[in-house]
Amino acid sequence: MEDKIYVADILTAAFENNQSVNSIIQQGQREYRIKRLMEYSFDVCSAFGAVYLSDDRQACALVVFPDQKQTTLRSLLWDLKLVFTCTGFRKINYILGREARIKALHPTEPFYHLWYIGVNPQRQNEGIGRKLLEEIIHKAQSENRSVYLETSMLKNIPWYQKSGFELFAEQDFGYTLYFFRTKAPESEKVVL
Repeated sequence: MEDKIYVADILTAAFENNQSVNSIIQQGQREYRIKRLMEYSFDVCSAFGAVYLSDDRQACALVVFPDQKQTTLRSLLWDLKLVFTCTGFRKINYILGREARIKALHPTEPFYHLWYIGVNPQRQNEGIGRKLLEEIIHKAQSENRSVYLETSMLKNIPWYQKSGFELFAEQDFGYTLYFFRTKAPESEKVVL
């Protein structure tokens, strides 16, 4: 539970001005609602993916494995809590449509979906985030999986590209959402 609060605090600060995040939360109490979104995402990734925290605890990432994600009573309760504390009912159709458009650009084979990666704002530009991202990419490659992510932040595009991601699509949601992926390494071929 301690890590959940800690991770949510880092990501809330890191995503405070993120267009994509702000487009799905209801008006008012923005910081409170972003924190609820990050706590929800932590729960989902803990159950159906992975939570990464840098050694110095200044950067974190939430990764979901879509091939392992299931609808359970617990996940339905998380969804309901998210609606009540973060998104509101008015945004449900927008969010479901947005998620369907995002999912349509994902591969059918297993992959890592990097939902969030953030660094404590006071410690940004020190290489902490890059080191954590490299760890995630390495782990995915060891499992012969690609890493997919989306960002609405133009300033992040060169950072992802320098880390080995390729921009492969853009979608307009009233803001531009940029889609990135790494290439999964070729699995070793056995010659008989």
